[in-house]
Amino acid sequence: MSPAGTASSPSSDGGRRTQGSMLVLLGLACQQIGAALAVLVFPAAGPVGMVALRLLLSAGMLWALVRPHVRGLSARSWAVAAGYGLVLAGMNVAFYLALARLPLGTTVTLEILGPLTLSIIAGRSWLSALWAVAALVGVAMIGWDPATALDPVGVACALLAAALWAAYILLTKRTGEEFTGLIGLTLGMTVGGLAVAPAAVVLSGPALLDPTILMIGLGVALLSSTVPYAMEMLALRRLPASSFAILLALAPAIAAAAGFLLLGQQLSGYALLGMGLVVLAAMGSVRS
Repeated sequence: MSPAGTASSPSSDGGRRTQGSMLVLLGLACQQIGAALAVLVFPAAGPVGMVALRLLLSAGMLWALVRPHVRGLSARSWAVAAGYGLVLAGMNVAFYLALARLPLGTTVTLEILGPLTLSIIAGRSWLSALWAVAALVGVAMIGWDPATALDPVGVACALLAAALWAAYILLTKRTGEEFTGLIGLTLGMTVGGLAVAPAAVVLSGPALLDPTILMIGLGVALLSSTVPYAMEMLALRRLPASSFAILLALAPAIAAAAGFLLLGQQLSGYALLGMGLVVLAAMGSVRS
């Protein structure tokens, strides 16, 4: 009979990892459906306006749900939450600006280079370098596909989102350690929404108060922010960062499917092959 206080059993750890994996995959599916929904209202609200609605409405729902107690929080805790929120806002603005110029699947494929680079740096081996080359070849196949002319501004925004996504992973882990429950997510979402709001008012104006736009913004907030970010934060308490990154590698495939089914965006076989190579490289680099 095992003594009390021993470490958790392998079956218990396996169950936690399974739960974490399901949370990540469900969050990714919600996120890509929400992104496709946001694209439909870009002509009216604009990318920055949609980010502001998404973050502020998500923050409002989280405040009502979590009811965080902020009295007594240390300066360090506020700094962690603020850093998380600003990176979250920057990542979403860069992603939506790219999404306004590139297909959903292509945008997410370029964005996944952030977590992939993070994994390769952590690997520090010749095999990691090999996976990095494979990923670059995959991206090159997408960028040089004669059937798909990529907007250079869109590509630059997607790559910026990639860098911020890598920072987001690290800060999500740090925020989950600093706060209990979803308090850190609530505070970070609030900071991010307030940071983007002034630019959204200038760029989008009264369109943000249109009832239809507000309803769509609420749907995007639920699908793209509240649900997936909460799931990711909960998942990172059950999964190591390496396993989390493996699952994130499936994002381009899920995004391409959402873009095709919901937006009618078709990618050539050449681009799909390059996307598959990026997914393979991301999964392989973390497993190695």
